[in-house]
Amino acid sequence: MSGARPPTHSSLREITIVKSVLRDTASELHADILSPKAVPALFAGFTSGLGLLVAQIAFGSFIFSGALAPYSSQGVGLVLFGNFAACLVIALAGGYRGAISGLSPALVIVMALIASTMDSEGDALFVTTAVTLIVSATATGVFCLVIGHLRLTNLVRFIPYPVAGGFVAGIGGATCLAAMSVMGADMDWRTIPALLEPSLLWRWGPGVVYGFALYAAMKHWGNALILPASVALAVSAYHLVLATLNVSGEEARAAGLLFKSTADGSLWPALGVADLVHLEWSAMALQIPNMLTLMMIALICVVMNLAGLELAANHELDWDREFRATGVASMAAGLGGGTVACTIVPASLRSKLLGAATRLTGIVAALVIGAVLLLGDGILAIVPVPLVGGILVFAGLGMIDEGLLRSRKRLPWTEYSIIVLIFVVVICFGLFEGVGAGMLASLVFFAVRLSLVDLIGSQFTARERRSNKTRSVPERAILLEQGERAHAYRLRGYIFFGSVYNLADHLKKSLSGSSRPACLMLDFAAVSGFDFSAVSVLCRFLRTANAAGVTVVLSTMSDSLRAGLERNLPPSILSGLHIEPNADRGLERCEEIVIAAWKADVKMAEERRVSLLEHTAEDLERYLERNILFEELIEELQSWLDPRQYSDGESLTGSGAPRDGLQLLLSGRASAYDSAGARLYECSPGDAIWPVDPCDDKATSVVANEACRTMVLTPAAQRWLDEHEEQLAIKLYRYLLAGRFQTESEAGE
Repeated sequence: MSGARPPTHSSLREITIVKSVLRDTASELHADILSPKAVPALFAGFTSGLGLLVAQIAFGSFIFSGALAPYSSQGVGLVLFGNFAACLVIALAGGYRGAISGLSPALVIVMALIASTMDSEGDALFVTTAVTLIVSATATGVFCLVIGHLRLTNLVRFIPYPVAGGFVAGIGGATCLAAMSVMGADMDWRTIPALLEPSLLWRWGPGVVYGFALYAAMKHWGNALILPASVALAVSAYHLVLATLNVSGEEARAAGLLFKSTADGSLWPALGVADLVHLEWSAMALQIPNMLTLMMIALICVVMNLAGLELAANHELDWDREFRATGVASMAAGLGGGTVACTIVPASLRSKLLGAATRLTGIVAALVIGAVLLLGDGILAIVPVPLVGGILVFAGLGMIDEGLLRSRKRLPWTEYSIIVLIFVVVICFGLFEGVGAGMLASLVFFAVRLSLVDLIGSQFTARERRSNKTRSVPERAILLEQGERAHAYRLRGYIFFGSVYNLADHLKKSLSGSSRPACLMLDFAAVSGFDFSAVSVLCRFLRTANAAGVTVVLSTMSDSLRAGLERNLPPSILSGLHIEPNADRGLERCEEIVIAAWKADVKMAEERRVSLLEHTAEDLERYLERNILFEELIEELQSWLDPRQYSDGESLTGSGAPRDGLQLLLSGRASAYDSAGARLYECSPGDAIWPVDPCDDKATSVVANEACRTMVLTPAAQRWLDEHEEQLAIKLYRYLLAGRFQTESEAGE
């Protein structure tokens, strides 16, 4: 008989972490209860809870309206429990102290869409709708939890501001239209004149007036008591008017002026296990697209609310932690029979402004909602329908102001036009069409702007900039005279169909005219990527260059670009390309092409030799003098020098090479490289090669390009010279100093 599997080390570690977090949270709450924050937390939490309660009842009544109106109390219970779970969990697990959570108007619209398009009737309609919302909340929680656990929040923060702003404004407009629908006003353009009829005006007029007045008051004063106080005043005034007109509560409910209370006891649980027999799986399966949309909108709401709270509170948040907290909250809401909810910026920010930046604030707000869940929805029976419509108008106006009006001052007209486009499309056609149109417009603007970015980071000729290869005096003179025949272009950014054509046109222009280059180099070191259109256009340009007799050198190409050229170029053109590992090697290849072309011009050979001799006479004289001085030094230092020989590719200094001392190069050539492998300069006969400290991260290594012979001056021999042959040592140091300056000057060109 096998026993229970013992807990693993990782599970024990997770249990320890959870216990530590719970202990720290309990200690923090205990300290806050005894601190001066307790009183502001009770006040802010209670007022926020009342405000949320009114708004959530309005939202729940709107979602469960129409064919679902008989189940509005159970629907309100679903919404309130989701709000309760989110408020409690995020208050305890979130990083922002004083966070208040609830149902966003954007989520309300999608939930109402699910409810209104559910293909069921009677009890099956309510049960299938409720299960669909519960499953969506649970799935959203799992999704957010995975994002936070895997630390992927940086991947979901890239939402263009115009799309987010247009989404907010569009949701605000849709919420205002939904408010009119709740109050019995059909917003079809053909029935707009009928809205002014007295019988209909009294149904929607008070709600719209209340919504505008509430928004103006909140924007002007911003006091947390305005919402609950105005609700109490509006309810009292509405019932006073009904009493004055001798309209009873039952008559008002029958006329659609008051909501109906359908639950005798508590509002939770709104759905029991026995109710699942009415679940219609086929109708629920048809809602999968809307469920996925709800998850996407919930994700956008979380991102936007976190970004808004971070900005408004001037407080940097741990997004991974906030996503994990939101994920746990949504899962708790879903598994407990509730809807999804997320952090609300205005209420959360109010906690900080009232000095209630403590977890107690969110807990108190959750308890206010929880009390209504347990005591029942008797309050729903006295809620006027225009009041709910007015609160929806208030929420919609706030979103329109934030997304549409305030953005006008912050954005250029190009980006603001995307917000207007989304707003108009959402109002005229629908939420998804508006978001889709906005994303498409953003992509078009992005492609246009990206196509206007100059892909050529810099351009130069071999006369203006040379490689790090050491050239002889005649070759330097040739490059000084003929370097204009080698054009080099350092490309940058992402090369795609929208920008590659401008690049190709620019390159083609350099192939025409009397100043046609002998070679052309394209360096791809700063290119981040490309698409197939870029490869295709580049191949056409290479064919054009080959036909014009211009040699093309390509440097720092990625493997994928090289493979693309190999698949799309004929072997005859591909074999004529010179592909180099970096720009320095590519420029060296261009120099060799220019020098070879100069030497191959037989017609001008004699005249060019005479001109070359005139231009290089002084340089040749200095070069010969330096060689004579070097030979004299070697002869005088013969007794203190040790010979060394190196084969091609062998290190003279650096990793794996002995640190014998200073080396003087007698024959051959060697190149110095930095720690990244880039060539810094080339050493030729007469140059000094200094030893390298292996502990230096930026140390260079010198590698033989061919068989080399050197003479080594050891540190011991150098000290002996300093002590006994002072004049010879000074002569050596003067030579080395002059050579050092010359090498650094050539490397910086």
